[in-house]
Amino acid sequence: MYMEIHYLDNSATTQVCEAASQAALDMMREDYGNPSSLHRLGINAEEKVEEARQTIADSLGVDSKNIFFTSGGTEGNNTVMFGAAQALSRRGDRIIVSAVEHSSVYESAKRLSELGYDVVYAPVDETGIVDIEALKTLLTDKTILVSIMTVNNETGAIQPIERIAKLVHKYSPEALFHTDAVQAYCKIPLKPKKWGVDLMTVSAHKLHGAKGSGAMYIRDGARILPLLYGGEQQKKLRPGTESSPLIAAFATAVVYSDISQNMDIIKGLKTYAVDKLSAIDGVTINSPTDALPYIINISVQGIRSETMLHHLESLGVYVSSSSACAKGKRSYVLAAMGLPDDRIDSSIRVSFSKYNTKSDIDALIEGIESGIASLQRR
Repeated sequence: MYMEIHYLDNSATTQVCEAASQAALDMMREDYGNPSSLHRLGINAEEKVEEARQTIADSLGVDSKNIFFTSGGTEGNNTVMFGAAQALSRRGDRIIVSAVEHSSVYESAKRLSELGYDVVYAPVDETGIVDIEALKTLLTDKTILVSIMTVNNETGAIQPIERIAKLVHKYSPEALFHTDAVQAYCKIPLKPKKWGVDLMTVSAHKLHGAKGSGAMYIRDGARILPLLYGGEQQKKLRPGTESSPLIAAFATAVVYSDISQNMDIIKGLKTYAVDKLSAIDGVTINSPTDALPYIINISVQGIRSETMLHHLESLGVYVSSSSACAKGKRSYVLAAMGLPDDRIDSSIRVSFSKYNTKSDIDALIEGIESGIASLQRR
């Protein structure tokens, strides 16, 4: 029997749009040469890769020479964290990350601490926003890297990146400032050069591109060491044969991302969802009111996250219990916000895309209500 799918886990990954799928197929079947090869097929592939690089650069308001392709957000964040730490180790050893970073930054920071770096965590307030005054006290002349994400992947909290960048450069002028913008890219305007961001990472599969492709912005003069070795590609900073099909799909997805039009759609969906969720006794919204509309984090009193997740799945509604990368582990993000254990243990993340409709939200509401009726501990 056919069951309609209501996919509301778009912060984990998105459906690849048709145009991006076609772009990848064309590269695999027609312009399939190695972009480093000197013959015509190779040159054709290289031209498509460079066109894609320009597309990503234009979307960020930067020069194409400052864009480096990666396999996604995790590789980009690891390259930045370890590459900057190693490149700047003679200047100091302090690395600052927020307490609510994505695991690819958070775990990298833990490993750098094990390697002897002075890693400290900037606290956040109850809405998940970095405490600016606390951050200021952590900045010293030994600080070499600060990493604060643009939009939190669990709650949608939007950090004041331009303000933080100015603070970092004022109190730790030798430090590099990085922001993980994976959840923000092509959803809100990003201006790394104007904001004073030194390093920015983005990914394709959160905006209807294919998994396995992402990019780093590295400003002129910001030196980091490579994570990988073995080729001349991308100025040796990210060597290896470029995945031209995925890169072409990435750029195509960017071209088809209308930030303003999509935001209008998503704001309408969020308003509709919040009104419906707020009317359910026992449901609490954990995301701040000014969060990115694409993400709503909620808790359902008395029902563990995984239990509710699988109940909704049985009804064709797909959500997440926290970050997909957490594999069901307890959310350290919500803990850093000071939420009580019962709220954390019952939290789920609902995340939208331009392909969602009110019928998806109606299915979610019906599923939560039936879950409360049948699963809630009394």
